[in-house]
Amino acid sequence: MDYFYAVLIGYLCGSIPTAYWIGRLVYRLNIFEHGSKNMGATNVFRVLGKKPGIVTLLIDIFKGVLPVVIVRNTMPDRPTLAFAAAAAAMMGHTLSFWVRFKGGKGVATGLGVFLALATRASLCSLLTFLATLTVSGMVSLGSILAAAALPFFIYWFGELGPVYNSYITAFSAAVAMFVIYRHKTNIQRIIKGEEAKIWQNKTAEKSAETSSATEGPA
Repeated sequence: MDYFYAVLIGYLCGSIPTAYWIGRLVYRLNIFEHGSKNMGATNVFRVLGKKPGIVTLLIDIFKGVLPVVIVRNTMPDRPTLAFAAAAAAMMGHTLSFWVRFKGGKGVATGLGVFLALATRASLCSLLTFLATLTVSGMVSLGSILAAAALPFFIYWFGELGPVYNSYITAFSAAVAMFVIYRHKTNIQRIIKGEEAKIWQNKTAEKSAETSSATEGPA
């Protein structure tokens, strides 16, 4: 039953559809119908602007931190329960029952999960993301490389000791593969040189859409 409660707490926290609710309640807009049609902070940033994008990002990170902290503090003698809550939080974010089991790609919530589980390794992974974003301008590439680097950072720092560190390293590797898989279409666009850059603002995108609509078929 302890695992059931851990998974339930994780899933309920992770399933909160931050981007969707902000879009609907504040802007009367369905985020699944605009931009990349993804329920993530990057799409909110592109479609709605900087402030809602930052709010979405922070809440999505907190959705990962909260269940791990709750489970670890209420059941401190069983660290594997925190892993179960962490996995469920990411699953909740990507398959939220609030929005017919749709969701984001799990990057922000995954960051929150590992900030709670392995803080130093997560901060190094975050630095990898920021460095990649600065150089390439692509959030997707930064997310992919940060996720891929995380298991190596966790193994290197060994924050949970020799026993549980092997568990969390394996867990982070599985999460990394999941995050990379969720970015498969982004990877295809990166290879083709078609992936959008973060500084391509929503005004430019709207102008392009308007131009395309007015020109009509060739």
